[in-house]
Amino acid sequence: MDQFQKYSVDVNDFLYTHRVSVAVTITTACALFALRRYLQGGVCRSTVKLHNRTVLITGANTGIGRETARDLAIRGARVILACRDMKRAQEAADDIKRSTGNLNVVVYKLDLASLESVRDCVKEVLQNEDRLDILINNAGVVMMIYCKTKDGFEMQLGTNHLGHFLFTNLLLDLVKKSAPSRIINVSSRAHMNGRINLEDLNGEQTYRPFYAYAQSKLANILFTRELDRRLKGTGVTVVSLHPGGVVSDLGMNISRELPIYFRLPVLILYHGLIRHLMKTTTAGAQTTLHCALAPEVEQQSGKYFSDCAVLEPTALAQDDAMASKLWSVSEKMYIDCFETSVP
Repeated sequence: MDQFQKYSVDVNDFLYTHRVSVAVTITTACALFALRRYLQGGVCRSTVKLHNRTVLITGANTGIGRETARDLAIRGARVILACRDMKRAQEAADDIKRSTGNLNVVVYKLDLASLESVRDCVKEVLQNEDRLDILINNAGVVMMIYCKTKDGFEMQLGTNHLGHFLFTNLLLDLVKKSAPSRIINVSSRAHMNGRINLEDLNGEQTYRPFYAYAQSKLANILFTRELDRRLKGTGVTVVSLHPGGVVSDLGMNISRELPIYFRLPVLILYHGLIRHLMKTTTAGAQTTLHCALAPEVEQQSGKYFSDCAVLEPTALAQDDAMASKLWSVSEKMYIDCFETSVP
């Protein structure tokens, strides 16, 4: 018996002896593959081109923001990456130019944790851009320890909500001038665990990291609803969305901030299982792209999306009275810093 025949017999014997284990392994692998494909969610089917259109995306140097920028660059848009880390942002811009052939990709510095940086970025945008067709408020942070922005706000609320609140308001005239235009706020299903605590928005009395994150994501949806109400009749569409559980830098950032005795088990669980069931960054960008491009979204202003479809958020996220109160409080927080009102 030659070596190949002996090898074939050994494999057949193994498969027969362990046929149950082999069947279970194959079935499990197929089930996990099917589950992962299912969890990738909806896909943006739009074929819309964006020649002579300008798009600005915050936090676009990595993750779903970067993939969103790449897709919109392929469609011919002028793409602005508004990011805190200029080195990484320029690297992302260069990569997008190379991979898409669109050289109209530019970088502006924006640190949403600094209202001064927000104002400086807006000033630069208004000086250099004559239109803004799509504004995508994508950037976000997750903090496991309590810390504050440069202006003294709890970091997650200050970055995820207040920075975008000011940034959007200061750009509104340009967005309205470019109508029909769109504003897209990337929120999260984490808003389901959120409560707006107007008596302790900054978590100075009680701070629980995930609840603070959920509060900031709930604030994104409430901001969307109130902004939509204020922009009725202007031709500006405003929506919010949940991108899905996405493999991104946020997961690694969370693990770095955990106590050291939690870090290793979390990393093993994350890299060993969780990340393999999460959306890729390309899949995570699909709902943002749908909201930016699909024609029917113009008739769905004020809505919340998930997997490229309208999804009803929690009752708290539909509280228009709270949306109005949050707007007033957010405006006051800004005024207290700079003693001037947003437009």
